[in-house]
Amino acid sequence: MKKLLLVLMVILLVFSVTGCFKKKAEENLIGVAMPTQSLQRWNQDGANMKAKLEEKGYKVDLQYANNDVNTQIQQLENMITKKCKVLVIASIDGSALTEVLRKAAENGIKVIAYDRLIMNSEHVDYYATFDNFKVGEIQGKYIEEKLGLKENAGPFNIELFAGSPDDNNAYFFHGGAMSVLQPYIDAGKLVVPSKQTDFTTIAIHSWDSADAQARMDNLITAHYAGGRKLDAVLSPNDSLAIGIITSLRNAGYGTPDKPFPIITGQDCDKANVIAMIKGEQSMSIFKDTRTLAAKVVEMVEAIMKGEEAPVNDTKTYHNGVKHVPSYLCEPVYADVNNYKELLIDSGYYTEADLQL
Repeated sequence: MKKLLLVLMVILLVFSVTGCFKKKAEENLIGVAMPTQSLQRWNQDGANMKAKLEEKGYKVDLQYANNDVNTQIQQLENMITKKCKVLVIASIDGSALTEVLRKAAENGIKVIAYDRLIMNSEHVDYYATFDNFKVGEIQGKYIEEKLGLKENAGPFNIELFAGSPDDNNAYFFHGGAMSVLQPYIDAGKLVVPSKQTDFTTIAIHSWDSADAQARMDNLITAHYAGGRKLDAVLSPNDSLAIGIITSLRNAGYGTPDKPFPIITGQDCDKANVIAMIKGEQSMSIFKDTRTLAAKVVEMVEAIMKGEEAPVNDTKTYHNGVKHVPSYLCEPVYADVNNYKELLIDSGYYTEADLQL
């Protein structure tokens, strides 16, 4: 009888300890939803976020949705069921999460939109990103400087690309770049031979490299086959730039007689940095995901303490329902002249990562 009682006590103790561990895990569980693993930058964002949160003692449920909206919604629903205390969401479609965020709010879960603003929901508590208008502005100023537009050089031929219409950031990137470039287009110093300038026409859905390549193929065939020089291409990010570069290379660009135009980008993906070293891509905006991840961890810690998260902007980002309190990190650009200092000396990449 005594042995039976002892066994029962041990079993009860095990269940009690297990329950405590489970409760503790639930109390510290943070959900991180990323859009896809097909782009290098989201792999880095997710890994940085997970590592920094775990350093602070949190458990992390990190999920990638393969750019499928329904998958991301299911992942978020599972995170709510698991009783995550905070959801950090890089949305695939910023307008598709209204209902799942309502469920999160009903369960007392705070939401941080990560680098992509979540639209049409009152249940977005914070937004962490880089200054996205400034990203485009830097790209525009780079083209302005390299073509000598301030010095009245020109006219020059340029073609314009924009990002995915379901990503709110794409509009900010485009707006920032065009705030610099549009006056030169109006003055005739920049000419768009295709006449394709409106956002809807130049936007590339899902930031797809192949679609960017196909559009560049069409532009070359229709407007540059007769020897017209292409001086610059506004590409808002690296995945589009890779497609544009492939198209241009296939069309014979990259020789002394037919050099690559100025091509902008964003994210400093390895393949694009290598393209910069080879003289194919001109620049890429460097958004150090370590900086953004560290700021989001600060926001999570504040929320977990019942405090207001740190923000530095409360007026710029309106999601259709409210102005979302935001923290904007500063972007910079990398090119062939400074990439070693920015990317290698800082430990973001190694020399081996960027071997040609």
